Amino acid sequence: MIRKTVWILGLLSTVMVAVLLLSAASSNGLAKTPQPAISEVKVDNFSFGPATLTVAVGTTVTWTNRDDIPHTVVSTEKVFKSKVLDTDEKFSFTFDKAGTYPYFCSIHPKMTGSVVVH
Repeated sequence: MIRKTVWILGLLSTVMVAVLLLSAASSNGLAKTPQPAISEVKVDNFSFGPATLTVAVGTTVTWTNRDDIPHTVVSTEKVFKSKVLDTDEKFSFTFDKAGTYPYFCSIHPKMTGSVVVH
């Protein structure tokens, strides 16, 4: 009977140590919560690059105008709309829902792109 009690106490103390170590690892930042992703689209030479960008829900996409002339980023479904972006200006939007989001430049409508969110 004493051996069985000692064995159970040894097992319980091992489990408690494991729980404490896991708890300490979580509070020390070893178990991190994933951060939302950030993706970039470059506006240059009258095009969006990449033309189609695939991202996860919660991702923030940033468009940067690298062209010498102004451009805009406008969702065809009116989900997002940038102001006119001069050279090196940026516009960001966070995609909270899955779907396909086509967009274009309202100044140069032949410039098109899309963001696919899954």
